[in-house]
Amino acid sequence: MNLALIPVELRPICDKVLNSERISDADALMLYRSNDLNALGSIANIVRERKNGNVATYILNRYINYSNVCILACQFCAFGARKREPHAFEYTIPQIISAVREGLREGISEVHMVGGLHPTLPKEWYLELLTSLRALDPELKIKAFTAVEIRHLADRIFKKPLRETLEILRDAGLAAITGGGAEIFDQDVRDQICRGKETAEEWAEVHRTWHQMGERSTCTMLYGHIETLQQRVDHLRFLRELQDETGGFTGFIPFAFEPEGARPELKGIPHASAFEELRNLAVSRIYLDNINHITGYWVSLGLPLAALSLNYGVDDLHGTIVVEKIFHMAGATTPQRQYVDALERAIREAGREPMQRNSYYERVARREPGAPAQTPEMACA
Repeated sequence: MNLALIPVELRPICDKVLNSERISDADALMLYRSNDLNALGSIANIVRERKNGNVATYILNRYINYSNVCILACQFCAFGARKREPHAFEYTIPQIISAVREGLREGISEVHMVGGLHPTLPKEWYLELLTSLRALDPELKIKAFTAVEIRHLADRIFKKPLRETLEILRDAGLAAITGGGAEIFDQDVRDQICRGKETAEEWAEVHRTWHQMGERSTCTMLYGHIETLQQRVDHLRFLRELQDETGGFTGFIPFAFEPEGARPELKGIPHASAFEELRNLAVSRIYLDNINHITGYWVSLGLPLAALSLNYGVDDLHGTIVVEKIFHMAGATTPQRQYVDALERAIREAGREPMQRNSYYERVARREPGAPAQTPEMACA
């Protein structure tokens, strides 16, 4: 690495990274305040190459938003709805099974499923959904529910302790839980953008418990709204400390706030610039030294910027997705899906080697439509 390309004020941080030393919160704040994007990318790529070499991954998956009916009314959210609102929707189990069966014919290895906090769907509905999906293909991984949904299911639907609820869901087929609902952990921010949503510690308790059961999940950050840079650092520190404790996070997926569909309280906030999105990814890669993978979420970034992010610490472009509602109902103008050829082309054009992965970010042999799901034992080196 040519240290002459690193500004003097960032060289002590770069030295820490080169020596595999953990950077401090003050270091992270300095990185967030730096406008030398090339330097940030260079430092982030030290970590990326150390952890993942020159490989960038993607997954063949299918998104299912089973319902947007929700008892909350988060200020940033254009997705959730009361049951009688015109944009409310609720899919039946046969409709969901049909969509996933179609995805399996196209080669998916994962169904990624989240929804609102539905007030009336019974526990039997969720269990039938999971068992029916598992019956389609025992190798299909069901990655479902945010920590907020899990707490809703435990407290209001199953009416059982958190761990027991997670065990019931796992027995029915749940393979991994999603990272959604984290937003920004600072409570003052949460009170303004998602009033009434679970606290940071309540979010963490779900993931901690799931990890203690030997299972894995992802984690997220929603940035670019009212949060300060210090609050972003605090959010990252919370995740890094939880990962030190459990080791259960497989990847980190930050995404920018979509202002178009926000409620009036948050209207008028400009969308994060491409510069800010790349800077946030680079800082996240440098700071989260104990999380192996950083995903450039193309639904939020757009595929061209997601591909560019592979030079700013990112090593994963998420997946094929097929149909995504949460960001698009908020105003995202990116496509609804990506095809394998497009993902692989974007990765190669960024100078990386494309590889498919599974739900746990393990590399697997490329899966063609109609082929059985790959198991970790079949993973490529």
